[in-house]
Amino acid sequence: MPTNSAPSKVKSCAVEIQYASPALEKKVSALASSALIKKWVRASVNRPGNLTVRFVNRAEGQALNSQFRTKPYATNVLTFTYEISQHELAADIVLCMPVVTSEARDQGKAVKAHLAHLVVHGCLHAAGLDHMTPREAKAMEAREVAILKTLGFSDPYA
Repeated sequence: MPTNSAPSKVKSCAVEIQYASPALEKKVSALASSALIKKWVRASVNRPGNLTVRFVNRAEGQALNSQFRTKPYATNVLTFTYEISQHELAADIVLCMPVVTSEARDQGKAVKAHLAHLVVHGCLHAAGLDHMTPREAKAMEAREVAILKTLGFSDPYA
């Protein structure tokens, strides 16, 4: 017997934005508001959960990369996934803004576009995608390009 009940609403992904310092918050906010960054995150994930996006300086980025990946340098984005299931995810995504800015300049890209790409990239890692094999890399890059297109950014690999 059919019911007239409305479909249950899917819980959205909760997103927290953190900054290592007020100066870093000012720099990031000049590129993208917290609301815009949250939009990028939500466009990248297709299930509910809790994600924290943290913007750090080079020292914190290097310390985290050294501790968790045994690499003695700061990297652009790190994703720490705490829970992956078909129903919910939880992760911290750490972006090292000096590295993001430097890479954008070296690659001739707008910093905002590079930042959006790396937020999407980190979120896809949180959702379980990876790029360790050529096949995985191709699939992940295609997903990044598609998401970025919906957000108004061009293909970062072109």
